[in-house]
Amino acid sequence: MSTSNKVHLSVLDQSPVRQGGSSRQALQETIELARLADRLGYTRFWVSEHHNTGTLAGSAPEVLLARLGAETKRIRLGSGGVMLPHYSALKVAESFRLLEALYPGRIDLGIGRAPGTDRITAHALNPHNAFRDEDFAEQLMDLRAFLHDEVVPDTIHAKVKAAPFIDTVPEMWLLSSSGQSGLFAAHVGAAFSFAHFINPNGGPDMVRLYKERFRPSPELAAPLANVAIFVLCAETEAKARELADALALQMLKLETGDRTPIGSADTVRNYPLTPELRARLDYHHQRMVSGNPEQVREQLETLAAAYGVDEVTAVTITYDFQDRLRSYELLAEVFELNPVSQLLAQTH
Repeated sequence: MSTSNKVHLSVLDQSPVRQGGSSRQALQETIELARLADRLGYTRFWVSEHHNTGTLAGSAPEVLLARLGAETKRIRLGSGGVMLPHYSALKVAESFRLLEALYPGRIDLGIGRAPGTDRITAHALNPHNAFRDEDFAEQLMDLRAFLHDEVVPDTIHAKVKAAPFIDTVPEMWLLSSSGQSGLFAAHVGAAFSFAHFINPNGGPDMVRLYKERFRPSPELAAPLANVAIFVLCAETEAKARELADALALQMLKLETGDRTPIGSADTVRNYPLTPELRARLDYHHQRMVSGNPEQVREQLETLAAAYGVDEVTAVTITYDFQDRLRSYELLAEVFELNPVSQLLAQTH
């Protein structure tokens, strides 16, 4: 077995809208990408939650996942993630129990606590949200109780059950770019995903702390973690660098208040970069790996080793959708994933 087979690959898709494109188009591309990831042998396909933005179209993961389940056969599907402070724990539990009823054994409930938007929009989503750690911890315990039909005397859980009533449970993950949610995950015995594509600093230490403090739960006996990172893979290093520069510029534009969608390589070439902005552009390259297939495989294996995980979640955003598809195809090839056709052949 080659060393690349030790690293499992998953996908986090944000339904990006490109310059000249539309949100409807972006969502259709997410559906097409999910079909491809399913055929290629990726482990999971997660979709994100963002609000009040014209650059990312996914605002309701649970709705999109219902469609993706009907379009795929074997890949696990999940939220990357549902921003729990916006909602009631019961509503989230029922949405994902319904998904689990439709696609048993394939649903991941990824939970985040960041706004996924600006504070004004967060207030509109939930006027009572104060973003306090203790509130989030209480929501997590409620969510876990609803998911597992826990009867807690003298609480609402003695009288209210999350429907539909089923015999399987979505796999719960906590997502974080700061590490705090890793401690919550360790406390409740859930899996943990670190967003290196948001914060490239300190992640390995945070995963290590999660593992050290992990408390086994009925559904998870040992800690389970992965790392998510931007990945731009192309046939040539030069092409990959072009894709990476365009994505890094998109991150830079967001920092400076420019909310326009991702543009082509010409956007980078024509963008007025001061020395200070060039330094920020270089920083954003730390949030990604890019290169030809062999270079990307080496970088991702090094990243997985640094984090002490055997699963890497790739986040790929490009101006041209075909570049996005090709990046995932090349990644699957170089890591020798088992496509669905091979898996079916092995069962006969």
